[in-house]
Amino acid sequence: MKLLLVLSACVLAAEAFSVPTSSVLRRPTFVARYAEDAQDAVEAAVPTEDSSDVDPMEEAIIDEETRKQMEKQRRADELRAQEVFMKKSTGKHQCTNCDWEYDETKGDAMMIGGMIKPDTPFAELPSNWRCPVCRASKDSFVEIVEEIPGFEVNQGYGLGTNSWTAEQKNLAIFGGLAAFFLLFLSGYALN
Repeated sequence: MKLLLVLSACVLAAEAFSVPTSSVLRRPTFVARYAEDAQDAVEAAVPTEDSSDVDPMEEAIIDEETRKQMEKQRRADELRAQEVFMKKSTGKHQCTNCDWEYDETKGDAMMIGGMIKPDTPFAELPSNWRCPVCRASKDSFVEIVEEIPGFEVNQGYGLGTNSWTAEQKNLAIFGGLAAFFLLFLSGYALN
């Protein structure tokens, strides 16, 4: 009796985990249909210049969850378009040929034959000035800038910290944590 019960349980388990041949034949068409629906949904999510071009039947086919997801994606794209990274000049310019950096605070007086004094802006260099390493012209230099992430309209808020670069923000955060940790440990010294 127990043997028959065990055998029937094994047969039922085998049937439960086996794949019927009819579903195997139908699966590729389902995948193809799903891929077509997903492609249609992606095409519908792309904003068009003229809203009258959208077929009302395609809009009705999209279920509510897909519509919510497409609305979230559209809103995220809007916010990404509004996010403008401010660029802050570092006062350095890099040669594209040899990677030598001209620092406005140092000039090129430290190089052999350098005639440019410290605190000379790059724009005020003579037009015939050349890279002291590879002799490339002034046009071969690009300005090194730092990006300040965030929305441009928000840069004036936050006690001036919104206009900090990522390095300055990291230094403030982790420096504050280190100072708190030292303060916390100094409490044990009082004992």
